Amino acid sequence: MPIMTLSGKPDCCWNATAPQTTYPRLRGSTSADVTVIGAGIVGLTTAYLLAKAGLSVAVLEARRVGRQVTGRSTAKITSQHALIYRHLTETLGLDKAQRYADANRAGVRQICRWIDELNIACELERKDAYTYTCDAALRDDMAAEVKAAKRVGFDAELLERAPLPFDTAGAMRFPDEAQFNPTKYLIGLAAAAEAAGCRIFENTLVTAVDPKARWRATTKEGSLDVRHVVLATNLPFAGPIEYDGRTQPRCHIAMAFRMAPAAAIDGMFIGIDDPTHSLRMGHDREGPLLIVLGPRFNTGQDGNVAERFRQLETWTRTNLRAGEAAWRWVNEDYETADRVPFVGAPSGKAPGFYIATGFNGWGISNGTAAGLLIADLIQGRSNPWEALYAADRASPEDLPESNEPEQPSSIDDIGPGQGGVIEVGKQKLAVWKDDEGRAHAVAADCTHKGCPVTWNNAERTWDCPCHGSMFQVDGQVIHGPAVEPLAPIDLAKIGLA
Repeated sequence: MPIMTLSGKPDCCWNATAPQTTYPRLRGSTSADVTVIGAGIVGLTTAYLLAKAGLSVAVLEARRVGRQVTGRSTAKITSQHALIYRHLTETLGLDKAQRYADANRAGVRQICRWIDELNIACELERKDAYTYTCDAALRDDMAAEVKAAKRVGFDAELLERAPLPFDTAGAMRFPDEAQFNPTKYLIGLAAAAEAAGCRIFENTLVTAVDPKARWRATTKEGSLDVRHVVLATNLPFAGPIEYDGRTQPRCHIAMAFRMAPAAAIDGMFIGIDDPTHSLRMGHDREGPLLIVLGPRFNTGQDGNVAERFRQLETWTRTNLRAGEAAWRWVNEDYETADRVPFVGAPSGKAPGFYIATGFNGWGISNGTAAGLLIADLIQGRSNPWEALYAADRASPEDLPESNEPEQPSSIDDIGPGQGGVIEVGKQKLAVWKDDEGRAHAVAADCTHKGCPVTWNNAERTWDCPCHGSMFQVDGQVIHGPAVEPLAPIDLAKIGLA
């Protein structure tokens, strides 16, 4: 079904209402002490800290500052990550659960402190965070999480119900957490980093990172030689350890609805039932918004993402007094089997190389903690979270294998506004038709490791079901680990135009 049948504008409300940035491209060869690749929350946290410490820092962003994974999140500044602390205590032990709690509390405090100190206008609001259930059978799980959270220092409280306009069977409350507009925050943090001496380059896709006399980051139009390189991308595309098999790419859909002030909810909410929903209020230029997230799904492995939006809208209108659907978007993150991100130096064989990935949907507080950790490591300082987040730690082998959705058998099976992968001889083609029915094609093999991409019928993107790379309809990279576009295919030359 064509994308036009879906409610809401296909954009994230945070990005749509944030000011534009105009940092230059990197052209030519230059050098610095540190390059940070990726201008999301990990990258800009690291860059600002190091620039303030007097290091020469250059940030290389493939698209625009703050508008990718961080800018498309729900932007809850919270250490409450659903039922995390009981899990960590039981699987990793109380000491690591405590360190995870400490790291995320530090991340929350740092964000709020910088917003105040740097006068960043990003709609910061203090809000209680709630985990809720509509299933009475899960109330014991909630009680166990409250107990575990208290053991690691949280003022957690078990409630009979959540303050929501539909029936719930119990809730857990963390008081005095926060929420914000993440894109505006990162634009403000980038400005502070630049004022501290950091150079920022946008529309600068790094295609390779190699050890030379120092480290060299290579782009289409230039290169940067540095002593330290930080890969703050969604998934590392270079380095001594591959994280493809250690992480699972996953997506969730989000919608923003107009809502009258009298119908607004007060707090940040995440359900633990299946299917899971996440709720909070936000704003755009026209007024208050209800932000609703649907359940996660593996990237590139759902043949009808558009249907997920229709289901989410139905659920929202059934349970809350939502008005017009204003915005809709898809975001991607990576999960780890033990629910802890990989952050730091992945190998002693590559001194000066650092990564951060696998935030399990909780990248605001964890990502800030990751930036604090990496900045400490680069400056030769010890950090109490290093062992918890260890980038070279063993990973359990229980992440799911990829599952490709059904594909059309021929180009005639693809309707206007739709796409799919077809086979022509031994070649796989990613074919899509515009709204007038004209067919276009690119090579279907992901340029990362050759997995056939799949069609996202809500975003009109080509998504890799193996490692999470995403491409525009014309094959250009949205984000990696792929760094090269899908090659264009002339359908006329193979008799399909």
